[in-house]
Amino acid sequence: MPLDLLAQDDLANVLEQVGATHLLHLAWYAEHGQYWTSPFNLRWVEATVRLVEAFCAAGGEKVVVAGTCAEYDWSYGYCREESTPLNPATLYGTAKDATRRLLMAISAQYQVPCVWGRIFLPFGPGEDSRRLLPSLIEVFKGNRAPFGVNATAYRDFLAAEDLAVGFVRLLQGETAGVYNLCSGQPVQIAEVVRLVANVFKSDPKMVLDLSTERPGEPPLLVGDNHKLKALGWQHHESLESILSYVER
Repeated sequence: MPLDLLAQDDLANVLEQVGATHLLHLAWYAEHGQYWTSPFNLRWVEATVRLVEAFCAAGGEKVVVAGTCAEYDWSYGYCREESTPLNPATLYGTAKDATRRLLMAISAQYQVPCVWGRIFLPFGPGEDSRRLLPSLIEVFKGNRAPFGVNATAYRDFLAAEDLAVGFVRLLQGETAGVYNLCSGQPVQIAEVVRLVANVFKSDPKMVLDLSTERPGEPPLLVGDNHKLKALGWQHHESLESILSYVER
C-alpha cells in the first residue's frame, strides 16, 4: 500500500488495516549533498515518531529503524555501539539521534522490541550518480572532469546487498537496541580510486594529484560490527567487490 508518511494523518487506521506485525523503517530525506542540513530532517523526526507510535498502538511486535554513523562523535574514528560517544556534527545526525531516543522510549512504553541500525557507507548499483564511486567511474570513463578526494582518509564501505541482509537479520532475530551496519574494515579512499582507475585502465593520478585533506572530515571512520556478527551475519562483498560493482 503506497503511503506518504509526511502527509498521512490517520496512520493508526492504515496500520490496523494492514495488520503488520513487523516494521522495517528506512525512509528519510536523502538528497545527495542536501540532507546534512535540510529542514526536512525535522519533518522526518515527526513522521517517524508518529509511524512507530501508531504501529505499537496497533499491536505491532517488532520495530527496526535505520540510523546513521553520523550520530557518533567522529573524532574517535572507530565507532562501537556501547562505548563511542554520540556527538553529531550535523542537523541530519542530530535528528537521527533524537529520533532514536524517542523511539526507544515509545517502544519501551508499549513493551515492543526496537532495533536501531546505524548505517555506515553503503555502495552498489543504483546509487546516486553524484556519490563517490559513480563519480569516479565517470571520471575514468572520460565523462567528467577529475576532482579531488580525501585520499588519505579511511572509510567503512558496505555493499548494499550485505546491508539489506543485515536489516533482515535484525528484523527476524530476538534483538533490541543499537547495532552498527558496517563492514568493520577500513579502506583508504586512495585505494578505491586506484581500483576504479584500474578497471578502466586509466591513471589514478588524475584524481590523486588533486587530493587534499578536507577540514572537518575525520582521517578514520569505521564501525565495530561484532554485535551484528554475533547474530550470524557476515559481509560477503569485500574490497574486491567494488571492482565487480564497477564492471557491472
